[in-house]
Amino acid sequence: MQFHRTSKNKRGNQRPAPGRRPAPSAWVIRARRILEEEARGIRKVGALLDSNFDGAVQTILRCRGRIIVTGLGKSGHVGRKMAATLASTGSTALFLHAGEALHGDLGMITKDDVVIAVSQSGETAELLAALKYCRHRKVPIIGVAANPKSRLAKMSNYFLSLEPATEVDCFGIVPTGTATATLALGDALAVVVMEKRKFSLREFHERHPGGTLGRIAAARLRSGGE
Repeated sequence: MQFHRTSKNKRGNQRPAPGRRPAPSAWVIRARRILEEEARGIRKVGALLDSNFDGAVQTILRCRGRIIVTGLGKSGHVGRKMAATLASTGSTALFLHAGEALHGDLGMITKDDVVIAVSQSGETAELLAALKYCRHRKVPIIGVAANPKSRLAKMSNYFLSLEPATEVDCFGIVPTGTATATLALGDALAVVVMEKRKFSLREFHERHPGGTLGRIAAARLRSGGE
């Protein structure tokens, strides 16, 4: 019989000898599989990007008003982050809650704006009602959903599909994999637009002077970075 060397920490608990990693627990193994599934979903969504993505980028670049991101539930939470990233990287963007939109906030949307509508199913009733208002006023719509046959997809000028991404929970219905893919897709859209605008580090610092990122940007500018 072989015995593995162990040592004790300050509390007297046994721990593996230096250089020996303990076997991962069942929880760690499950977590790694979840992360792998979500990463795989993002790669599949990226592989399916087509001219709709090009159209979305061009629409945002041509926008004379604001980029209005709208959604509900988990899609709304992700949409808030999408709007915040766009706003800090050169686009005039804001988030509009799809539920509040139907209680007067639709008045925020003008014909010069572009709407990015986010929904896991593409069938969210409040969101679709808001989009009818946009279509009537010829406001360009960029749709993001997991169902390319959804009403959201049909109402969009440009549609970005999350279909390859799947939920990774034990029921297969909790917004997990699709939410992660939406977040990554939003980052991709914001960064491509940012680069096409030739958005500078100085401009980023002007919009983000506070916090650690503000200090990093300021330090890079002082050292000659642009």
